[in-house]
Amino acid sequence: MIKLLDEFEIGEQGTIKKIYGEGKIRRRLFDMGVTPGAKLVLVKKAPLNDPLEVKIRNYSLTLRKSEAKFVEVELEG
Repeated sequence: MIKLLDEFEIGEQGTIKKIYGEGKIRRRLFDMGVTPGAKLVLVKKAPLNDPLEVKIRNYSLTLRKSEAKFVEVELEG
């Protein structure tokens, strides 16, 4: 099943399939290591669901919901 990262629930994990967007936002995601093929897990969400904390490439990364909506992930399991 494919989902956008901003739709994830805590504990869900998967593999990044595609990064949408152009320009600065796409470049920023790639610079942070959010690239196709990387595995990630949603660790926690802030009280209003923004920002999100994900574990990717053995480090924790915090993304705004506006950034997470550009990341397409295939769920595991």
